Amino acid sequence: MLSCSPTSTHHPHSTSSQHSHPQTQTDRHPSNAPTMASEKSSSDLTLLDFWVSPFGQRVRIALAEKSLPYEYVEEDLLAGKSERLLQSNPVHKKIPVLLHGGKPVNESLIIVQYLDEAFPDTPSLLPSDPYARAQARFWADYVDKKVYDCGSRLWKLKGEPQAQARAEMLEILKTLETELGDKEFFGGEHGFGFVDAAFAPFTPWFMSYEKYGEFKVAEVAPKIAAWAERVGKRESVAKSLYSPDKVYDFIGVLKKMYGIE
Repeated sequence: MLSCSPTSTHHPHSTSSQHSHPQTQTDRHPSNAPTMASEKSSSDLTLLDFWVSPFGQRVRIALAEKSLPYEYVEEDLLAGKSERLLQSNPVHKKIPVLLHGGKPVNESLIIVQYLDEAFPDTPSLLPSDPYARAQARFWADYVDKKVYDCGSRLWKLKGEPQAQARAEMLEILKTLETELGDKEFFGGEHGFGFVDAAFAPFTPWFMSYEKYGEFKVAEVAPKIAAWAERVGKRESVAKSLYSPDKVYDFIGVLKKMYGIE
C-alpha cells in the first residue's frame, strides 16, 4: 500500500511543483479553495502531503479550522518519494509531514495536536477538560487503527478474507455510532473536534467500502451516515476532501498497480 498511512478532495492550497497522478491540475485545485501558499506567513508552515490521503486531509482540515496559512507541497507517491520527504521523516518515510520553521512534525494525529499547542490563540480541536481530551484521543486512535486497514482489505481481498473484513467494518461502524450517539459531532458540547477531524476524511471512502463490501452505511449505522452528511457540509471539510467517485477511481488505479483483479 502507498505510504499514506497513519504514520501518515481538493487541495486547499497551491502546490510548489508539478506532479502526475490520477487527478488533473484543475481537479486538485478547486475554484472554491483559497490559495495561501504565496501569502507571507508568520507561522512559516509547509505541508508535505498526497492529494487523496485521509491522514494528510486531517491536517488540512485542522489548518482550515484554525485559519492558518501554509504552503502545500504535493508528494507524488505513485512515482516515488522526494528527498525532502525522506529527510523530513527518516523513520517512517511517510506523509503527512508538517514543517514549522523548517522543523518536521510527523504523524497526522500528532500534527493536529501540535497545531493546538503551537497556536493556542486559534480554535482548539481538543477539549480543555483532561478526561474529555483523553476520550477524544482514544477514539481518534480507534479510527487510526481500524478504519483504513479494514477498508483496504475490503478492496484488496476476496472470498472468506474479504467477508471477514466486511464483518469487521460493520462492527467498526456500529462501535463508532454508539460513541457518536445523538450528538451532532463527536466533540459533543465542544462541537466539531479532534475525532471529527480524524474520521471525516474517510467519509468519501464510504462509497468504495460499500461497493466492495456490499453493504450500506445508512443501513448499518444510520447515525454515522447522517453525521457524514453534516460534517461534509462544514467548510473546512468540504474544501479538503475529494468526491467519493474520485476516491473510487483512485482505488481502481491501485488495484491495477498491485495486479488485483
